[in-house]
Amino acid sequence: MKKNYVSNSSESIRMFKSDLLEAFSKVHFFVPLIVYVPVILFLIYKALFVVSMGILTFTGLLLAGLFVWTFVEYIMHRFVFHYVPKAKWAYRLHFIFHGVHHDYPNDLKRLVLPPSASIPLALGFYLLFSAILPDTYVYAFFPGFIGGYLVYDMTHYAIHHFNFKSGIWKKIKQHHMLHHYSDPSKGYGVSSDFWDKIFRSHFTNK
Repeated sequence: MKKNYVSNSSESIRMFKSDLLEAFSKVHFFVPLIVYVPVILFLIYKALFVVSMGILTFTGLLLAGLFVWTFVEYIMHRFVFHYVPKAKWAYRLHFIFHGVHHDYPNDLKRLVLPPSASIPLALGFYLLFSAILPDTYVYAFFPGFIGGYLVYDMTHYAIHHFNFKSGIWKKIKQHHMLHHYSDPSKGYGVSSDFWDKIFRSHFTNK
């Protein structure tokens, strides 16, 4: 992704003439928690108390969902959000979804996905997993997957707005800051650099 401009302002720039579209493009960082924590709790209830899933099966599926999320996070960031199309309308769409974040990385209201984007994506993944997993397994798998998404969103917000001085959080923040300010063609993992190491898109001299 070619960086033409980077602002350190926490203010949001206006992207749409329509007030309604503009409102849908912004979200406070805690909104995903309000939307998805009840979904997670409901599906866990379904898994454990409605279909009486065994605790080992439940735990295995929960961890599998979390692991799959880490892969989806990497793939979407690298090959979807960082795909720069040539058509003017498509480039505009690219800017709305991710380009604006690289130009305004500290925008307080554009650091987590707004429900207008995350809900259709979550529904699509839920239907996909329901179709390919054995019956009822999605009740345990999807909470792990969507929980991973929440960790990603909260981590993304934190590393842009908190000063971590030591430990794993400092390393995660450093990894993502290098993606923003050094080389946006590397460091696609946000919540971890695991897949960057697997696919050799990590920063070797950090």
